[in-house]
Amino acid sequence: MRQRTLGRTGIPVDAVTVGTSSLGRGTIAGSAGETAAVATALAFLAGPFAVIDTANEYAGGRSETVLGLARAAAASEPVARVFTKVDRDPETGRFDRDRVMRSFEESCERLGVDTVDVLHLHDPYSVTFSDAMSAGGAVEALRELRDAGRASAIGIAAGPIPLMTAYADTGAFDVLLSHNRFTLVDRSAQPLFELARARGMGVFNAAPFGAGVLATGARPGASYGYRPAGAELIAWVGRVERICADFGVSLQATALQFSLRSPLVDSTVVGVSSAHRLDELVELARTPVPDEVWPRIEEEGPAPTTIDDGEATA
Repeated sequence: MRQRTLGRTGIPVDAVTVGTSSLGRGTIAGSAGETAAVATALAFLAGPFAVIDTANEYAGGRSETVLGLARAAAASEPVARVFTKVDRDPETGRFDRDRVMRSFEESCERLGVDTVDVLHLHDPYSVTFSDAMSAGGAVEALRELRDAGRASAIGIAAGPIPLMTAYADTGAFDVLLSHNRFTLVDRSAQPLFELARARGMGVFNAAPFGAGVLATGARPGASYGYRPAGAELIAWVGRVERICADFGVSLQATALQFSLRSPLVDSTVVGVSSAHRLDELVELARTPVPDEVWPRIEEEGPAPTTIDDGEATA
């Protein structure tokens, strides 16, 4: 994978970043399940992609714990870097300065690090935008951590585009991460990514398969953006799937290349659940998609996306 720089940060990333939201889920310390999860994490760390994405809350903290164990097992071997996210208190929903500091220290302890390259504010839905930006708020803590050298860059990672745009427009962040909103199905993140580019921010585009139908194909019961896809969207994806087949390429490869080929995206975050899936991802990333495919897909018109972000920012 060709490396590129994450916006103005100077931090190198690959075209693909490995997502680990399910890593270690349901495992117990010292169990056979944990051992297997650590082996998977070692494959990720030693794999072809330079960055792994996690978060304080992923798998109830087990994602970071397993990654930390794998990092320790790798010892002095060169490994991928880990970017993480601070999360609200899982019991109270509190997401102020103090919670950000605690969340960060929890992550550092699990990962076995003192600093991170990228630290995101993750899904700040339990607080209003104004509270997060105020004195004593979550963003103040992120700035403190960056100023202290504990985080090289700070980011905002969430879903709704109006909320993401409000945070990006403050100029407080170096990086952003959006999910499910810049895919073959949904292009609603494009103005956000253009804003980020204009501000010199780094851009992660997560979930290029829409967490469902663009990976599974047009089948009954498919989902998009964690919601049922619906008959119209499944039919639209079925037509795109046939276009891809006409040109000898898979829907999955086309969905991934849609993000990889965009000049608005620095790195595409793809959730990976096993070493085998990592190998499959490598092959998809290497699969060329004929130029003729893209105008044929555009002829199908906008897809009936399941996502409706509305206008609220708080």
